[in-house]
Amino acid sequence: INCSIHSLWMILVVVFVGVVSFVFLQQWLRSRKNKLHASSENINVGIFHPYCNAGGGGERVMWCAVKALQQKYHNVKVIIYTGDIDASANSILHKAKNVFNIAVENDNVKFVFLRQRHWIEAKNYPHFTLLGQSIGSIILGLEALCKFPPDIFIDTMGYAFTFPLFRYLVQSKVGCYVHYPVISADMLKRVQQRQMAHNNKKYVARNPFLTWTKLAYYRLFSNMYKWVGRCAETVMVNSSWTENHILQLWDVPFKTHRVYPPCEVSHLKNLKHTGKNDDFIILSVGQFRPEKDHPLQLQALYELRTLLAQDEALWSRIKLVIVGSCRNNEDYERLKNMQDLSKHLALENNVQFKVNVPYDDLLKLYQTAHIGIHTMWNEHFGIGIVECMAAGLIMVAHRSGGPLMDIVETSEGSQNGFLAIDAVDYAENLLNIICNNVDTIGIRNAARASVERFSEKEFEKNFIHAVSTLFTKD
Repeated sequence: INCSIHSLWMILVVVFVGVVSFVFLQQWLRSRKNKLHASSENINVGIFHPYCNAGGGGERVMWCAVKALQQKYHNVKVIIYTGDIDASANSILHKAKNVFNIAVENDNVKFVFLRQRHWIEAKNYPHFTLLGQSIGSIILGLEALCKFPPDIFIDTMGYAFTFPLFRYLVQSKVGCYVHYPVISADMLKRVQQRQMAHNNKKYVARNPFLTWTKLAYYRLFSNMYKWVGRCAETVMVNSSWTENHILQLWDVPFKTHRVYPPCEVSHLKNLKHTGKNDDFIILSVGQFRPEKDHPLQLQALYELRTLLAQDEALWSRIKLVIVGSCRNNEDYERLKNMQDLSKHLALENNVQFKVNVPYDDLLKLYQTAHIGIHTMWNEHFGIGIVECMAAGLIMVAHRSGGPLMDIVETSEGSQNGFLAIDAVDYAENLLNIICNNVDTIGIRNAARASVERFSEKEFEKNFIHAVSTLFTKD
């Protein structure tokens, strides 16, 4: 009995300390927020993007959002929370201009540099990665909150576990732009069917008990994700695929808006092809991340060589150029593995890797390439796909996610690209394009005509509409 009473007292003490700590932190943060904002009538909009200097499609969305906010609201001060402590504010802004051709009002942008970004890096959580990164995002979010509590908080990287912090500790209005759900029914299905993937290791897929445990973990995490996600007052999603999953997970249809990512289409549509007729260049554009499945591109090229076994002259004219950005050492190691794989498959004479390419050089590549290739399964949208199509490349993308539901049309009479599933499927489509077995001119024209709905102008209009609710006074 004494032991039970002692345990009860310990629980009560822990709960009491927790409540007091929460109230103290809440009052301190609100007092700090009032002091920071007392001398200015600006609306401080915090944008949470720990990798804002990465140079990928998500960063294009963030910079276009900053530009849209500055153009619409003249009293807005944009606060960017970033973990890029090795870069200066000026170098980050210069890279945004150089890589994306996006210029913002520098004087109206403030960077809050976060030193705890390592808490959200996947390499630190070999097991229970989703949960580890989510708890890590809470720690990083608290650092951001303590350094600068904003009036409005917009997450543009998918760290939903930060939402309750900003909403309940400092009463910030919360919005988010979701590129893809952290967890989805597709992930549960893969685990349930015991399929191996980059997020479902072989030893888990082969073990019934571990599969059951992982399913239970995923379902519990899904419920947690639902609660934190519903703390947002406006939810923007980047595609039909993402929208379907977020509606299924968070069930907030009246505050969910489909806002396609901004793609550089107007300038790209005017590019003229300058490539030599002697070469067939296949261009891949995307970050060197595991889910992008670059090895499938090499496997497709290997299968294409098999199909061209009797035509060595044509094979020698085909080049695969893989353009991508590297965020960290893991990405560079992945790139090295890709280079080794190309040698193992004896493709090194037909494959080139280009890393962290400046925007002007990327434009030149668009002008010389004939075909675009993208191999990610369930790509949430596919900015790189849209931009390749706008530049006049004939696109071969994965038959899933955003490419299937929003971008690529394969119906006769309105075809603007091709969809594939495996290496053989990709190789056959590539061969048909190279050998002019399809109406390449008609497909190219249809592709360029179809991408206007993904323009920066459309994004800015829809983004401002979605966040307008955050600027209304209660």
